[in-house]
Parts: sequence; structure tokens; C-alpha cells
Amino acid sequence: MKVAIYCGSAEGNSPEYANGVKALGVYLAKQGIDIVYGGGNVGLMGIIANAALQAGGKVIGVIPQHLKLKEIAHTGLTEMYVVADMHERKAKMSELADAFVALPGGVGTLEEMFEVWTWGQLGLHGKPCAFYNINGFYDPLFTMVESMQQAGFVKLSYIDMIIKVNTPETLVSAFQAYQAPKPKWS
Repeated sequence: MKVAIYCGSAEGNSPEYANGVKALGVYLAKQGIDIVYGGGNVGLMGIIANAALQAGGKVIGVIPQHLKLKEIAHTGLTEMYVVADMHERKAKMSELADAFVALPGGVGTLEEMFEVWTWGQLGLHGKPCAFYNINGFYDPLFTMVESMQQAGFVKLSYIDMIIKVNTPETLVSAFQAYQAPKPKWS
């Protein structure tokens, strides 16, 4: 299995984020689950890559040419794809991955996760999408999504398709049990 990880190119203000991400990287490696991520060696991106690699895991990076120097491309990965732009990055990560996880991060993390979540809702893939909720980071987002459902903009089945976890074990178990909802326009 290959899991696409979306996360911050910064470490955040709490050591809990780095510690949680490190534990996840080690756990995935020990389970034989490969990581596909943005290819950087900074922030939470670098932490998860280094943790998985040090635990014997495989890590595949996908980085746009224009970010190769800015995000300080990781030079010790199992495999690295240098692509033309962000659109190509997201497409390549989606192609390579069997599942998607958003760790704490910023606007880019949300944008990438919302895109694959939308694709799943539309039936363009049947892969699980998860928010790894370290220290309640995504709780405000979950409240907003529930408001969208209550206002009639998102069906409950598409909210329920999102996996919300905060431990490596529950993440992998949820992936194994995942069943995609019926596509929105079928």
C-alpha cells in the first residue's frame, strides 16, 4: 500500500505535531506501507520522510521544479519525481497513492486534501481519505464541514466517507475497512 501524505512545510508551534508525525512515519514503515509526499526536507514533510526512512520504509517524493529549491528537496528518498507544476504534482501523487492523509498543515494541505476528497465524492476514485487529527488540530474544520451539511451543501454520506483519526493504528485499520460511498451523480 502507498499512502499520500499532505502536510505542512513548517513544523507548527507545538512539538506534539512533530512527535505525532514522527510516530506515524515509523508506524507506516513498520507496516510496510510506503509514503508518497511532496518531496521536501523541511517542516512536517521532512519529519515524516526521515522517520519512515530511518525505520526502513520507502518514501516517494513528488516535487514541482519551482519548489525544488524553495522546499529544499529531500535528497535521500527511495524515489523522487520532479514535475512541472502543482497540478502535475497532485495528479502524480493521486496516481501513485492507494489512500490519502492530511496531517497538520496550512492552506496547501487543505487544498490538496479537499481535491482528492471531492474526487472521491464524484466517484473519480474509491480511495480512502483521512484527516490525522493530532491534538485536535482539525476539530474546527470538522465543525465547519458539519455546518455545510446542516445547511444542505454536503450530504452526510460524503462527510462520513472521511476518516478522522489520531493514532497510527486506527488510521491503518480504517484504511483496511474503508468502503467508498456511492458517487454523487450516479
